[in-house]
Amino acid sequence: MENFEENLKYYNSKNLRACQLRQLGILKEIDKVCKKLNIKYWLDSGSLLGAVRHGGFIPWDDDIDIAMDKADMIRFANEAQPLLPDGLFVQTPKTDPTSKEPIVKVRDLNSLYIEPGDHFITGYKKGIFVDIFPFEPHPNISRALIKKLTKGMGKSNSILHHLHYYSLRSFAEFFWFGFKRALYHSVWKASFIFGSSKRYACDPFLTGYGVTHDRDTVFPLGSIKFEDAEFPAPHNPDQYLRDAYGDYMKIPPVEKRLFHAVFIMPKLKWVRALASI
Repeated sequence: MENFEENLKYYNSKNLRACQLRQLGILKEIDKVCKKLNIKYWLDSGSLLGAVRHGGFIPWDDDIDIAMDKADMIRFANEAQPLLPDGLFVQTPKTDPTSKEPIVKVRDLNSLYIEPGDHFITGYKKGIFVDIFPFEPHPNISRALIKKLTKGMGKSNSILHHLHYYSLRSFAEFFWFGFKRALYHSVWKASFIFGSSKRYACDPFLTGYGVTHDRDTVFPLGSIKFEDAEFPAPHNPDQYLRDAYGDYMKIPPVEKRLFHAVFIMPKLKWVRALASI
């Protein structure tokens, strides 16, 4: 088992750079589409951290995260597909109903990217991707309550979207976390009676981190160098990253430099070629 795990880690590490470059290519295509549709987006999370701290990808990172206003993300999901080159697929709960997450992704269909929790029971797309996170105003309540509610919604939503097998525990989880998600969501919506705050963050149904930013930290957007190109970035990247990570310039220890994927295959064409021999 140890040899298998070590061999898999070695295989993924050898394919990591090819995966990153393919993701960079996807991001460049997204950038073109956003310009055509007049949609504003910006580098988010680890991708922004990589741009600031490393000038590109975090050396051990294997994904790209971008963010945009929720209304823009909905428009992107509805209008982007015809503008993308063949082989790129806008994955949403509508275009790929069996996908395991309600997150909008642009996937490369000529690749394979397997994450923890992925399965092959349904045929949802599993290519290398760029994540698109929708941002929206948060209610005018304390940050502590925002964090509690977003963590509750994020955890409940994540569990409900995992594959469940027929068992008493699965039924119990389904009803319990379904109830909790509905409760948290109701409290969240009711909180807007206090008005919307100047804080701005990802849709709480998708992430449970409770990280929020002042709108002035995000807008007006600037730009930042990421690998060999310039991409949109929050107005104040330093504060944006401090909101999310605290001391973001501190390099984590080796044991915490982890891949998201458990298996990466940057190209599938050569597999078809081998099969025809």
